[in-house]
Amino acid sequence: MSTPHDRVKNRILAEGTPIAPLVDMGVFTQEGRVAAPMQHKFRQINRFLEMIDDTLDGSVTALSVVDFGCGKSYLTFILYHYLTEIRGINVEMVGLDLKADVITSCEVTARKYGYEGLRFMQGDIGMYSQQHRADMVITLHACDTATDYALYHGIKMGASRIFAAPCCQHELKAHIKTEALSLLTRYGTVKDRAAALMTDAIRANLMAYSGYKTQLMEFVELTHTPKNLLIRAVKTKMPIKARAMYLKEVEALCEAFGLSPTLYNLLCETTIPMS
Repeated sequence: MSTPHDRVKNRILAEGTPIAPLVDMGVFTQEGRVAAPMQHKFRQINRFLEMIDDTLDGSVTALSVVDFGCGKSYLTFILYHYLTEIRGINVEMVGLDLKADVITSCEVTARKYGYEGLRFMQGDIGMYSQQHRADMVITLHACDTATDYALYHGIKMGASRIFAAPCCQHELKAHIKTEALSLLTRYGTVKDRAAALMTDAIRANLMAYSGYKTQLMEFVELTHTPKNLLIRAVKTKMPIKARAMYLKEVEALCEAFGLSPTLYNLLCETTIPMS
């Protein structure tokens, strides 16, 4: 009689078939098996794809995707493979990063894999000009306020799906102050964590205010990194009253702790239609 531990887990990416990006990363062997030391990485990759797959129904046949702060683009390549080769979606994807050498390397790798719909651009997330609409925006571990700019661009580009794994939330820590709740700011470690959690809670609420059903989800196992949250935002029809409540909560928190977060300021500079 088989036990749950004997059953092969039903993962988005299955073993047995070599996937070029996974082989190059050392996650897969040349035979398409997971390398023993990379089991946790394989779980993380599948978790990431699951969180995206949950937002895609069978009616999705084409997607325009922008990856802000793509870096070496390991997950970009895997996501492109999954969407095109496994889901059969026609994908046009752009990766943006500051480093020219990284962009050149990614372009060479994309051509090596035959990923014709994937290209890369050098540029600053903060200075990015929204040249077109996008169906999906992803930003994984863009440092500090770069995540805020990526979320803002996603909103302005009309993206129906936005995925952000924040990193290095320094902004609020530098400004947070409160007399009534000074216990949260007295101890350095507590202040760090409180500021990071406030940052992501504010971002999630501002995405909801902008018309997205928003979740904060565990992206990476805590045993590997404390930076384990992913913001998943899916455009939806939300009553104006509910959206206004999310904004009111943000403003109350900012007032209580003397905060002026980047995403809030960016949204204040523009008019986001409440429809």
